[in-house]
Amino acid sequence: MPVELRKRKAPPPAPEPPAKKTSKVSKAVAKAKETVASKPAAPAKANGASKPAAKPVVGDIIALEGFGGEIETNDGEKTTLKALVDESKSGVVLFTYPKASTPGCTNQACMFRDNYEPFTKNGLAIYGLSADSPKANTTFQEKHKLPYPLLCDPSATLIGAIGLKKAPKGTTRGVFAIDKTGKVLLAEPGGPAATVEAVKKLVAEGADEAEPATTVETKEEEPEAEKPEDEAKATNGDDAVEEKSEEAVKEPAS
Repeated sequence: MPVELRKRKAPPPAPEPPAKKTSKVSKAVAKAKETVASKPAAPAKANGASKPAAKPVVGDIIALEGFGGEIETNDGEKTTLKALVDESKSGVVLFTYPKASTPGCTNQACMFRDNYEPFTKNGLAIYGLSADSPKANTTFQEKHKLPYPLLCDPSATLIGAIGLKKAPKGTTRGVFAIDKTGKVLLAEPGGPAATVEAVKKLVAEGADEAEPATTVETKEEEPEAEKPEDEAKATNGDDAVEEKSEEAVKEPAS
C-alpha cells in the first residue's frame, strides 16, 4: 500500500513581546519637548538679558501718541506727555527727582522755582516728575510754594520712557525737554544744579535763535575841518574853561 503523506501543520507564530510601560520621567520629557516645539521664538537678547528699548537722545523725533503711558498730576488729574506738550506754547521741560521732600530734591525743586519766570518766558512749561504719590507731591509743592505742577508716576512708565529709571527700581535725577514737534531738546541725568543749568542754556540758545539779526549801517568818516584857535579852546572841556576863568580873575584890572 502506498504510504500516505500527511502535511505538517505550520507552527503558530511567536507571541509579540509585551509593550514596555512608559515611565513617568519619559512622559514628562516627551511633554516638555512638545511644549518647547510649540513655544514661539523668544525675543533677541543681549548678554543674556532682554534688549531694553533705546533711550531717547537729543535730536530724536518722538511719536507722542501713547509715549510714556498715563500719569497723574499732584492734584489728581490724569494726563499724558502728549497732552502736556499740546497744552504748552513751545514745549515741555520735565525734571526728575528720586523722592519728594528729601534734601537734594528740595534743593532742585526750589532752584526751578526761583528760575520759573525766565524759564517759561518763551513758552516752555515746567513740571517736576517722580514716582511719589499725589499726597506726597502735594505736600512738597505747598511747603515750598512751587509754581509748577508735580507729576506722579508710581509705575515709572514715563520715567522709564525718557530713560531716567533706575534698575531695578528708583528714579535717576535728570532733565528731559521736548518741543511741540516731538523733537528731544534735552535728555540727560545730573545733579540739582546741573539740571537747572542745562535748562538755562537751552532757554538762552532759544532766545538767540528767536532774536532777528540786526544790520548796522556804517558811514565813511569825513575829514575833520580845521577849527579856529578860539573854537578849539572852547571844545577842550570843562577843565580848560575853568582854568581860563581862574587866570582872568587873577589879572589886575587896567
